[in-house]
Amino acid sequence: MSLLQRQGAPSAPAANIPQDRSTPSTTTAITASMDAAPKQNTSTVDPHRDARAIVRLVQCSQCSLPLRTPLTLPCGNSLCRICLPELHIRTGVTYPMTANRQEGFTCPFKECGRDHSLGDCSQDVTLAKVMDRVSIEVAHSRPLTSHTPTLLDERPRWRNVVDSSKEPKHPASRILNGGRLVATYTMAEIGELKYDSEVAYQTMSPTGDSYEDLDFTMLAHLKEATKAELDCQVCYALMLDPLTTTCGHTFCRKCVARVLDHSTMCPICRRDLPMPPGVRNVPGNKRLSELLTGLCPDLVAARAEAAAQEEVLMLGEENVPLFICTLAYPSMPTFLHIFEPRYRLMIRRAIENGDGKFGMLMYNRRAAPQGNLGSVQFLQFGTLVHINSIEIMPDGRSLIETRGISRFRVKDWDMLDGYIVGNIERLDDISLAEEEQVEATETTDPVPAQHDLISQIDHMSTQELLKIGTDFITRMRAASAPWLHEGVLASYGPPPDDPALFPYWFASIIPIGEEEKYRLIPTTSVRERLKVTARWVRRIEAQRCLDENITAFRTSKLHFHADPEWKRKDLKTLLEEIESVLGDTGAASPTKWFGVGGEDEENGSEIA
Repeated sequence: MSLLQRQGAPSAPAANIPQDRSTPSTTTAITASMDAAPKQNTSTVDPHRDARAIVRLVQCSQCSLPLRTPLTLPCGNSLCRICLPELHIRTGVTYPMTANRQEGFTCPFKECGRDHSLGDCSQDVTLAKVMDRVSIEVAHSRPLTSHTPTLLDERPRWRNVVDSSKEPKHPASRILNGGRLVATYTMAEIGELKYDSEVAYQTMSPTGDSYEDLDFTMLAHLKEATKAELDCQVCYALMLDPLTTTCGHTFCRKCVARVLDHSTMCPICRRDLPMPPGVRNVPGNKRLSELLTGLCPDLVAARAEAAAQEEVLMLGEENVPLFICTLAYPSMPTFLHIFEPRYRLMIRRAIENGDGKFGMLMYNRRAAPQGNLGSVQFLQFGTLVHINSIEIMPDGRSLIETRGISRFRVKDWDMLDGYIVGNIERLDDISLAEEEQVEATETTDPVPAQHDLISQIDHMSTQELLKIGTDFITRMRAASAPWLHEGVLASYGPPPDDPALFPYWFASIIPIGEEEKYRLIPTTSVRERLKVTARWVRRIEAQRCLDENITAFRTSKLHFHADPEWKRKDLKTLLEEIESVLGDTGAASPTKWFGVGGEDEENGSEIA
């Protein structure tokens, strides 16, 4: 069943309206004069029966007029620019921190109702072009169909009236020309057809002609006129699951994902796209999806089938070679020395396959259960990498440089010629709208009366979390930290100011345990990853401060300095004594820095 049929468009006139009688004699000359394609009905769409549903596809649900300067919102709904609600200044949001995201509005669509950023609502270029083509085709047909009268009676859906205290507007009734399709569009254009209303039709032809041929001819013209606009400009095929970017251009969802694997810019206008690379959680363009499935469901079905066959021919996400070695991160380089014969074979096959991709996983040193996989030799979350360069030694060994593409979860695995291959599932971040909502909620929640430096992190803004990391790097470079020497910076670049990239860059260079770094991989929020790195900084600084205090404690002239018993005291007791000695000097509590006796004791000890 097509979308038009699901929308409940009337397939017959109302009981008190005579049924149309179609005779081709009246419309034959008009159809020929329109220079149209012959009558086509290769899909389930009947433009005569479904005229009301077809016109609804191009009406704004807010003002009921045909869409004018359409905007597509982050939730996937579309409306006229003039129908945009009143703007307000957004608070509690610092990521992404751009000027055009400071203003926002409450979504007028009942199924959403969220707060949207104005910066995410550029004009929908594709939908605007489609509306232009529709308007031109309708205008072109009017002079040629000036003597084809049809009576249109609006039939409001009274159950959808929100305020029952208001007197509903009297239903409109008009005699218009052009067949049902053009006449219904004209009725909407003059503002006399509400978005939710249905229409009853009655031919006014003296011969009883229903002008059915005009509707099929017009639909054929509309399909031909809009065909080029509904093709994706990446794959040059009919759009499949259309997704509109923040700059207003629309592509297939999978095409956007492939583009973002290698670039953060729109393929058409080259504007930066603040979108998560996977875009799996980003809502699609609902209006364009409805237009595609409503006007040409047969073509959409054929396109989906062809895309499915293409996926089978590609490597895809099944039998991906997996290298059990170390951690890799999206957008970051990883340098590998390949010497085992099985992995030499794996790398050669990855290169010969044409895509040069394989998955990087870390050893499961503690044999911890990995979800449905059980206790396997690797951790279930990893990073898909691409081979950027390879240097093959005379003895067969190779040095390769890879760059992370995306994160994944292993769903199933098997062995192939000594190395592991797996069925993987891509792991994507939550949408920017969800990121902003989480930040606004957490930064406005009251801070507990009893809190320490670690617990404060949950209530900081995303930009403040980023600043903790960047300030720490600045201090460490000033102190000539050995892990920040020029060779490291030459390989990984300077610290990025993009909150989405900084945690991966930081984890690539900081000398802490890999099991701690692994926490970044399964995390699906930029903000949560920045919290992880901020806690690393707090604990490292606490450790350094603790070391300094212990040194001062050992060299002090306090009465128990000469007591050999202090060397046999456990760490917690020692810290408590140091704290009592510090007294009211203003120094923070060592037990709070280090997490001794608290819930962070295990992690703090691992990092130390």
